[in-house]
Amino acid sequence: MTKTPSKGHAVDLSDEAVHWDFRDAMSYGDYLHLTQLMDCQHPLSGAHDEMLFIIIHQSSELWIKLCLHEITGAIAHIRADDLGPAFKMMARVGRVQAQLIQSWDVLSTMTPFDYGSFRSALGKASGFQSFQYRMLEFRLGNKSRQMARVFDADAKIAAMVQGALDEPSVYDEALRLLARRGFTLPDSTLQRDFGEPYVAHAQVTEAWRQVYRDVQTHWDLYELAEKLVDLEYRFHLWRFSHMKTVERIIGARPGTGGTSGVAYLQKALDLRFYPELWEVRTEI
Repeated sequence: MTKTPSKGHAVDLSDEAVHWDFRDAMSYGDYLHLTQLMDCQHPLSGAHDEMLFIIIHQSSELWIKLCLHEITGAIAHIRADDLGPAFKMMARVGRVQAQLIQSWDVLSTMTPFDYGSFRSALGKASGFQSFQYRMLEFRLGNKSRQMARVFDADAKIAAMVQGALDEPSVYDEALRLLARRGFTLPDSTLQRDFGEPYVAHAQVTEAWRQVYRDVQTHWDLYELAEKLVDLEYRFHLWRFSHMKTVERIIGARPGTGGTSGVAYLQKALDLRFYPELWEVRTEI
């Protein structure tokens, strides 16, 4: 029997109007600046796993940049009583947070020996010095003037971090919205130094309790509350995954940035951004 010659597996493009020549047009790589992006990975050692370490952290910074973009937009919409777009932006942050959490699974493929082969090349460099992470934390509501000190060496970055510290967080704007809707809130939560840590108040818990007890009347405020809880929930999952990954790779050794490492990360797990939203759950 004569066999029919195989045509192979290549896709036939003869009937496609593909653009082939980009000498005078913008390409995909041009739009995304891929040449520059792919030239940002410069391992300082000959260790194979340093490339993994760099890419995980660089990609995380890109995701955090998107989180900042979205949460800043959400804050503006809450301030304008325009909750629909704010909900979409907050939901998108939640999806990005899932990507950030997943990244620790990839990094955890690195063993203590792998990390030890290049850790000395990091010097004092540490994720503790991520200005975007700190700005995101501040915009979500976890304020700390002490944490901002590490950026003093760069005036431009220090100003950006200080701005995020001093401006109302997404929770501050949510409480202002509650007050505009007629709920009684203490002046200490509405007119305060927003660069200082938020202090929980029983009147705020009562306001959220009223929202949760009459969901039909306060549906958009109820949804806002749940979006906030989701943000904090995922943020704590990210922190927990970070802590366990660090514990898996370096044990109880100090971090390169000068913190106690796992012990410091464990302390951070106890922080609450929106205490009244957690408190009201006990009382419902």
